[in-house]
Amino acid sequence: VQLQEWGPGLLKPSQTLSLTCAVYGGSITTSGDYWAWIRQPPGKGLEWMGLISYEGKTHYSPSIKSRTSVSRDTSKNQFSLHLSSVTPEDTAVYYCVRANVAGALVVYDYWGQGTQVTVSS
Repeated sequence: VQLQEWGPGLLKPSQTLSLTCAVYGGSITTSGDYWAWIRQPPGKGLEWMGLISYEGKTHYSPSIKSRTSVSRDTSKNQFSLHLSSVTPEDTAVYYCVRANVAGALVVYDYWGQGTQVTVSS
C-alpha cells in the first residue's frame, strides 16, 4: 500500500487548507482499514487530526473538530482533509496514514511522504 498526499504549500491566515491523499495498492473501503490525517508542527510531536473509516464514518480530534472535515471519493480511491480558518499554529508537515484495526489493536502502518504546509501572512 502506498499513500501520496498533495495540496498547497503556503496559505494565508483565515484560509481553508485542503489536502488530498491517493491510495495505491489497496482500497479505502477494505473492512478494518481507517484513513487518517496526522500532522507534526515544527519542533513538536505528532498530532492526530481525524480519520474516515472504510464505511465512511468520521472521527475528529476534539481540539480541532470545529474546523476539520475528512471526506472521501471512493471512485478515485482518495480521501481528503479540509481545515478551515487556518492560523500560523497550523503550520506543520501533514501526513495521510492508514490505520489497520483488529480488535483493540490499532496499527498506523502505511504513511504518505508528508507535505509541508506553511501558514503565513
